[in-house]
Amino acid sequence: MPKTPLHASPPPLEANDVAIVGGGTVLWFVAFLALLPFRGSLADHGHGNWPWICLAGAGLGLIGLWYCRARRDAIARSRAAEAATAERSAGERSTGDNGADPAARD
Repeated sequence: MPKTPLHASPPPLEANDVAIVGGGTVLWFVAFLALLPFRGSLADHGHGNWPWICLAGAGLGLIGLWYCRARRDAIARSRAAEAATAERSAGERSTGDNGADPAARD
């Protein structure tokens, strides 16, 4: 049976993680607010912890927002450092000395 050819892995997709996590956090908080008027009814049916689960989801979402923003900023700093390093190395190559000893030039 012939093997299928291996292909290189595609690069990871870039997404706006802060917006995604922020949207989820807002939805959890809205669900908490929507369930608050029904606390008594939910407790009567054995689901009294649902509003607090939603509030916990919103709280964890805030932690996720902090993490995603820190990650986004770290990636931006890393890309800026790589670009600065590439600029410096391109500038050194464009001086025309090609690594030759300056004393050996005419």
